[in-house]
This record gives sequence, C-alpha cells and structure tokens, in this order.
Amino acid sequence: MKAGLPPERAAADSGAPPPEGVFTTTLDKMVRWARAGSLWPLPFGTACCAIEFMSVVSSHYDLARFGAEVVRFSPRQSDMMIVAGTVVDKQAPILKLIYEQMCAPKWVISMGVCASSGGFYRAYHVMQGIDEVVPVDVYVPGCPPTPEGLIYAIMKLQEKIESGQPSHWQVEAERRAASDRAPQPVGA
Repeated sequence: MKAGLPPERAAADSGAPPPEGVFTTTLDKMVRWARAGSLWPLPFGTACCAIEFMSVVSSHYDLARFGAEVVRFSPRQSDMMIVAGTVVDKQAPILKLIYEQMCAPKWVISMGVCASSGGFYRAYHVMQGIDEVVPVDVYVPGCPPTPEGLIYAIMKLQEKIESGQPSHWQVEAERRAASDRAPQPVGA
C-alpha cells in the first residue's frame, strides 16, 4: 500500500478490483447515460401520425418507462422533436424555426412516411421529406406507424446517444464551424 493514500485509492492504484458496490466510469459516459434516459420530446404533429404519438404517451404503452415522458410544447424546453405527419412547404419555415429554438444537443425523429418521404402526396406543395429543412436522426416507417415502432425508434435514439454517436445537429454544427475557419479565396 502506498504511503499517504486512503486504502481504497491505494487498492485502485495497485490494480486490484474496486471494493464491492463501487463502480468507476467517466464523466462523459455518465452524461450520455443521463441524456439518453431523460429525453424531452416536442411533438410536431400535423396528421394521423400525431394520433399514434398520443397513444404512445397513454397508459397502455407508457412512454415514461423509456425516459421520454416529459412532453414539452415549448422548443426551449425540449431536446427531441418528433415530426409526425405531413409537412407542406408553408410549414417548412415554421418547422425550421422551432428546431433552431430547441436546446442543444438536439435530436429529430421523423415519424411516418409523410414526414420521411412525402408519403403518397406527390404534389408540389408537400415536402418530400423533412430532412430538406431539419437534420433527421431516426426514421420511423409506416402509414401510420405503430406505437411500438415509435418506441423502438426512441430506444434506437437512446442507444445512439449512449454510444456517443453525434446527432446530425452536431455534425452540421462542426461542418459549419470548419467552413467558417477555412481561408476564403482572395477576390471572392
């Protein structure tokens, strides 16, 4: 045992396992675990997919078991947006504004084929996927998707957060920062 160190620290320095009931981790892993287990969703529901979202937060499916029960209707109190339903071109600036007002880091789930790819609306006024205006982290297929599908998507997002994969927002922010630092050509 090293002189001057408490017995627990001396045991840790010697390579011995920590005492029973004690675990070690890094601050980064602990923050990722806490973020994954406490997502605050902001629903952006425009069509029938929003009804399926309502069933997910009801007692039958109980989204609270998965750490996403605190549904917020203010972007400044949310970190996960669930876009559920058809988004038309007139709504795109509103969707983008709400997304920009969300807390960072932030994640987006595109729920249903209308939000993901325009669905069966092949018209000029319907967005053919919300990824045209906001970065999407997880897509939920279906018309409308089942509540189990949305729960699965939230679980996949939690796995992504815990593993340390950056959200698409973080990737875009890093790309913008790198382009801002890049030297500008003379005379441009």
